[in-house]
Amino acid sequence: MSIEVKNISKSYGNQKALDDISFAVNKGEIVGFLGPNGAGKSTLMKILTTYIHPDEGSAMVNGHDIITEQKAVQLSIGYLPEHNPLYLDLYVREYLAFNADVYKVTKSRIEEVIQLTGLSTESHKKIGQLSKGFRQRVGLANALLHNPDVLILDEPTTGLDPNQLIEIRNVIKNVGKDKTVFLSTHIMQEVEAICDRVIIINNGKIVADKKLDNLFSENKEQVLEVEFDYKIEEQAVAKIENLTSFKNTHDMIWELTFTTDKDMRPTVFDFATANGLKTLQLNQKNKNLEAVFREITK
Repeated sequence: MSIEVKNISKSYGNQKALDDISFAVNKGEIVGFLGPNGAGKSTLMKILTTYIHPDEGSAMVNGHDIITEQKAVQLSIGYLPEHNPLYLDLYVREYLAFNADVYKVTKSRIEEVIQLTGLSTESHKKIGQLSKGFRQRVGLANALLHNPDVLILDEPTTGLDPNQLIEIRNVIKNVGKDKTVFLSTHIMQEVEAICDRVIIINNGKIVADKKLDNLFSENKEQVLEVEFDYKIEEQAVAKIENLTSFKNTHDMIWELTFTTDKDMRPTVFDFATANGLKTLQLNQKNKNLEAVFREITK
């Protein structure tokens, strides 16, 4: 077991950031750790990386206790925090060489992580001259420098452009083949593209812990996009059976959300007929993680 969390709680004054949470992550898993702002994500990551201690409970990383074996935990993880701390006056290679000395890794490893994270063209520059996206790459390169067994990444793709996103996404997927990757992000598309499994936390409690495919199949939310041939009032639309929410996206086009296992397309057709409307188009929108996340955490 790469990460094992048992009954961890943590409070800041009267605010309970984590409330008796437990889970385990196996080697080779890429797990997305999701939740609204203030849900407790960064707090747990700081606990797993030994920056802070829990009030209650315990955790093991690579078989090492986060309280009694802090040094061993630190050596076995690569950590990219949300606010990436860098020495802006150092050159990229200089910064990585400094950390390589700390970890006692070879110079050849520096070149490996520079290539791996796509920093070759920028490695001669000072970190302060880099864009935010390339600074994120430097942070990721540093996290990978000592070839850790576990990667803990807090918002790893912040500030990256679409091309950089694809490149870093591929880096994370590749290193995740023989490592454990535990990442937090607000970008749901990244989780869908990278992760095998999702843990969702809300108000300090775990509200979902499932394989991504299972999370979609168990979610009952159904979204239909329908276009009528005539403008209709909201009060009439609101009367559709099992309707959870709706919005008029454009002129006579409506997005209708239902929470039911029943296929609601026949119901929408029947509604149109009963109201003297024709259905010009009716599309069932694919479920995505954003919709599931909203339903679970609302």
